[in-house]
Amino acid sequence: MLAPIFEARIHDWEPHLQQMCAFWSSVALMSGRYHGTPMVKHMPLPVDAGHFDRWLALFEATAREICPPEAEAHFVERARRIATSLELGIANGTGVFLGRGERFRRHQAGGHQ
Repeated sequence: MLAPIFEARIHDWEPHLQQMCAFWSSVALMSGRYHGTPMVKHMPLPVDAGHFDRWLALFEATAREICPPEAEAHFVERARRIATSLELGIANGTGVFLGRGERFRRHQAGGHQ
């Protein structure tokens, strides 16, 4: 579900992985290493709530597998906030303004895009 979206856009994974490490270092450890615009980078992606749910499921499983419980909770809480923020930003960028608790679905019949 996620691989085709990123494989179509990222041809050299090493710089992207370095950016992700800097991002998570800044988010989780307040290192200040990341200087980028994740919303701008993710806005053009053809993603919606289902993609964010899948990303979070993978993220949470990985965090559970490799982190001690306190670190897992720390990373997962931030990942959930980031997913919510990106989903809202992408929805707004397409002209869909979500209400509290609503999710962004690109092909929802009779409602949001």
